[in-house]
Amino acid sequence: MHKMAVRLVFTLFLGFFCSIPELLAQTSIGFRGGVSSSQVSYRYRLGRPPVLTSGIQGTTFAVVLEHFGQKNAGLQVEFQKITLGYTQTDEAEAINQSEWDYLKMPLLSNFYFGNKGRFHIKVGPHFGYLLDARDVKREFEGNETSLPTYGQAGDDPNPFMYGLNLGAGLSKLFGKSTLAGDVRFAYEFGGPESQDRIYDINSTTLEITLTYLFQIRKGKWQK
Repeated sequence: MHKMAVRLVFTLFLGFFCSIPELLAQTSIGFRGGVSSSQVSYRYRLGRPPVLTSGIQGTTFAVVLEHFGQKNAGLQVEFQKITLGYTQTDEAEAINQSEWDYLKMPLLSNFYFGNKGRFHIKVGPHFGYLLDARDVKREFEGNETSLPTYGQAGDDPNPFMYGLNLGAGLSKLFGKSTLAGDVRFAYEFGGPESQDRIYDINSTTLEITLTYLFQIRKGKWQK
């Protein structure tokens, strides 16, 4: 079901991308940076209720390519470095914490409302690859109801990620430059578990970022 949803959104995204006449397109390039907070939920066995762990906070950075085929709708591709993970505490307040660094590629459809000061909505799938997995703290021995380690020898975490993103924010045009503030929510269907030590694991991420874009090609409506 998860894979079907991502495949459907990705197919719609590619169809929209292919429908944009290249000569009409406006293209901008830039970067996005800010803070992120991720949380992990998991089921340690089939039929058990989900367990929500405390999250981790970090920073995120992305190179952004924005491509518009018409004035108020377009596409955005990002190459993003982001850290996900979990913090879990036992009854004695001991802490286990793992972090996973990913190279993430969101593929977003953009919709803008307004002129120089604009409200925007961004939606689409993401795909990515695990760069590093590490156990930051390991203060208690877990059992079958706890999350396992991911940064130790033999853990062999799943390297691939995929999920969906939804964001909204405000942007302001300054000549050929755009400055945008964005709040984005992402749901990760894939998790690092590859050895069936737990039944299912997913994560959510909230990002608050600023984006700077510089226009490198005008759209036909601007000439």
